[in-house]
Amino acid sequence: MSFSLTSKNELSRIPVEDQCCALAELGGLIRMCGTIKILGKERVNLKFTTENAAIARRIFTIIKYLYKTEVEVLVRKNRQLKKNNNYLVQISSSRISKKALVDVGFIDENKKNIFNTNYKVKEDLIKKRCCKRAYIRGSFLGGGSISNPEKTYHLEMVTNNEEHAEDLRDITNSFGLNSKIVLRKDNYVVYLKEGEQIVDFLNIIGAHQALLKLEDIRVLKDVRNNINRIVNCETANLSKIINASMRQVQYIEIIQRHMGLNELPDNLRAIAQLRLDNRDASLKEIGMMLDPPMGKSGVNHRFKKIEELANELEGV
Repeated sequence: MSFSLTSKNELSRIPVEDQCCALAELGGLIRMCGTIKILGKERVNLKFTTENAAIARRIFTIIKYLYKTEVEVLVRKNRQLKKNNNYLVQISSSRISKKALVDVGFIDENKKNIFNTNYKVKEDLIKKRCCKRAYIRGSFLGGGSISNPEKTYHLEMVTNNEEHAEDLRDITNSFGLNSKIVLRKDNYVVYLKEGEQIVDFLNIIGAHQALLKLEDIRVLKDVRNNINRIVNCETANLSKIINASMRQVQYIEIIQRHMGLNELPDNLRAIAQLRLDNRDASLKEIGMMLDPPMGKSGVNHRFKKIEELANELEGV
């Protein structure tokens, strides 16, 4: 089961207790996955389509809680995928369908043309902070998804209306987040890209189990990245030490071939012999082998002298 599906299933189990929050969540669901079936003479049916049985049950529960009306649920095979079911949740009563659309501000009963839909979020619908959370939750359930956090951090909610996308972005950002909008084909995508922001988003909408799982994945990824960083750094340092040692050995062998190490001053002869005997040692380790011990910069200075002498002998 995908992380996105797990998160939505958890959200669908949140108890429906407050009428204002239930209405706000319904408002998000209507704008994201609701459709209006026009029957004529200003009669309509409101219906929702989803591939998630848990979301279908939640829509059914919210409508029953708010309006205590008959709700029809149909299950159809998805012809394209040939394996997933499509769940159709439909309010049987045209009067209740119209009332629900008016209650969430999707249509205005005072206008002559009631089919002039309004995607802009009604202010009364989200005047409480809890209602804002519910609206975002409904929007995510209706048109949201989260990528597998083990691969990448990406959360998005897709709507086909620019004004609604802007409202949804602003409502989300009222909780201190930094969601943005991008146009993808004919849809507007409200998205978050940072792991920490997605964790906060899940906390806002009430997906606490998904939040904990995401935090665990983030910690493991951070540990893994730190280990890789340390290993890469150690590998780079080791390569640097080995390359430097090979050059120093070459210079020492040039001197040995042309004049012999015994002709070197005592301080250079001692460090040259240590390098020949300890070819994988760092400058610091070479310095600790000297008597008395010497710092890294002092050892490097002596090897510079050996390099200059070798170049002179080679006529470089």
